Amino acid sequence: MNINTEILFSAIVATGIAGALSKFFSLPIRSARWHFLLTRLWVPGVALFLLSAVFGVKSERINDVYWLLVFAATAAMLVRLRNYRPARTVLLAMAPFVLWFGLEFLVALFGNRLIREYEDVFETAQGFTIFWMITFGLIARSQKKQLEAERLVREEEEKAKQRIEAQNSELERMVSERTAALTQQAEELRYTLTELKTTQAQLIQAEKMASLGELTAGIAHEIQNPLNFVNNFSEVSSELLQELEEEQQKPNRDTELESELLADLKQNLQKISHHGHRASSIVRGMLEHSRASTGERQLTDLNALCDEYLRLAYHGLRAKDKTFNATLDTHFDPTLGPVNVISQDVGRVLLNLLTNAFYAVQQRQKRQEPGYKPTVVVSTNNRAGCTEIRVRDNGMGIPENVKQKIFQPFFTTKPTGEGTGLGLSLSYDIITKGHGGSLSMESEEGKGTEFIITLPI
Repeated sequence: MNINTEILFSAIVATGIAGALSKFFSLPIRSARWHFLLTRLWVPGVALFLLSAVFGVKSERINDVYWLLVFAATAAMLVRLRNYRPARTVLLAMAPFVLWFGLEFLVALFGNRLIREYEDVFETAQGFTIFWMITFGLIARSQKKQLEAERLVREEEEKAKQRIEAQNSELERMVSERTAALTQQAEELRYTLTELKTTQAQLIQAEKMASLGELTAGIAHEIQNPLNFVNNFSEVSSELLQELEEEQQKPNRDTELESELLADLKQNLQKISHHGHRASSIVRGMLEHSRASTGERQLTDLNALCDEYLRLAYHGLRAKDKTFNATLDTHFDPTLGPVNVISQDVGRVLLNLLTNAFYAVQQRQKRQEPGYKPTVVVSTNNRAGCTEIRVRDNGMGIPENVKQKIFQPFFTTKPTGEGTGLGLSLSYDIITKGHGGSLSMESEEGKGTEFIITLPI
């Protein structure tokens, strides 16, 4: 093969290598500019071929210059793609061969004598660079396959991500529709809740009125006693005044008798005043119970309050059932001082608990058990940091399956028409939420029930 033909052959080989590299590195996608330049590497070869043919140049160095140009262009392309791992590997694969080729070219410029003397060395070096280039070429090929596999995985992940996003979008649409439906339901529930609250307020008011009715009946019975005393002592006092006037009109007045009459009159007036205050106290308690609670706390004698409402609840039930009688047992702690509470609210709680206690013993009394004596016990105790009030009865007791529901609103064990089921619920809220205390219950079916109120001092 002559020199000119060798240049033309080199151009064809370089074009093939450039096409292979362009395809290997996907240059049309990665860099259209370098793809264009590499696929035009045959142009300098053809130009050198024509120049050498026209001017009759026969030097072998023309072909070497062309290859150096090819190597330079390829190296520049690989440097441009240095972020792509196979490109760095191919650059490393070419480096020894290009170095060997450049060294041989420089040595050949000064003559071929040195090359002939060290021909074995140059051939060995050439073989090593070719082996090196093939080895790292295979490594680059393996790296490309690995990156391609990773790219496919990423594409699958991206597709999966897109599918997930599509599903999320669909779910968001469904959630939006469901949210709109729930919002509409919430509005309907809010309207229903408003109606329920209105009904509840009416029921609570009915419960208060029922409680007030029971209290009024007890007060009517309780107030009758001091009024009877007032009437009786008023009549006796009128008789004493009449005797005193008659004695004063006598010519011979008995001063000793007049003193006795005045002393009796004074004692009667004191008793009238005492029982009048007693009646006023009962009326005042009735007014306090009937009016809405102001929420203001005041120091209250709980012993007196318990005693007051015990008798009012008892006489309230007796006003309905004249045949009912029960033993009232009190154990009040004398060391218990005034406690800062809302007296009207605590009074309502006591009235509810005591009314329930008397109702329980009344129901058991109707069974006519031999030897049964209805008894309601009220006791107070001064504990460490708190005051304890206990209301115990020996009535029917509460079944186990009912105990957990006893403080629930609208739950009642009484027959229809005899209770709203709000008494204990309201009492629980007054003690726990209104006073920061506790209201608990202990009961044994067939033996009785005890309610325990604990109020912080």
